[in-house]
Amino acid sequence: MDKKDLEYFRRLILEKRDDILREMGVIQDSSLNNTSKDASGNDATYSTHMADQGTDAQEREKAFYYAARENKYILYLNEALDRIENGTYGICVSCGRDIPKERLEAVPITQHCVPCKMNEKQ
Repeated sequence: MDKKDLEYFRRLILEKRDDILREMGVIQDSSLNNTSKDASGNDATYSTHMADQGTDAQEREKAFYYAARENKYILYLNEALDRIENGTYGICVSCGRDIPKERLEAVPITQHCVPCKMNEKQ
């Protein structure tokens, strides 16, 4: 892969990482830090219905799961950036062949070409 392509994928990965970090900030601000006090506007936790408290807890749990998933994806994006730096980006770790650019655009964190990924799934 030439330098122009590597720079293109580096920018693509950085944009994806920035988008995720921005989204995670919104999630943290809106869901993870909210409590029943924040939602009801008062300090009496007994004044809210138990179902509302359950819904709030479920929403916080979903937000936490989403944030953990996104953190894992950011780790994969950072690893892809490392592969760009060390010259192994776009090379299948299983067979050593070049990964098609179309696949890298669709899944920029991939380390496998399609045939190797299909073999891995079976």
